Amino acid sequence: MMARAQTVLDPELQRRARERAAQLGVSFAEYVRSLVARDLGRQRAKVDASVVFDLGSSRGADVALRRDAMVGAAIAAERSRRRGR
Repeated sequence: MMARAQTVLDPELQRRARERAAQLGVSFAEYVRSLVARDLGRQRAKVDASVVFDLGSSRGADVALRRDAMVGAAIAAERSRRRGR
């Protein structure tokens, strides 16, 4: 949930900030939020590292061992499909 904040800026500074936000394609509020976050450092979400390390787990699949045969079979099937047209 976001908390509301109110600030007072010099009119010229506000004009330039709004212009920069428009150039970036974001709202003035989002531009200010991103500046504050960048200055203070973004809080990183706590993620269980096992999620990352489990990405390559094959759980016994032999796809990597048979990839050449599988690619060859896919190419042969595509050629057969095209000839059948």
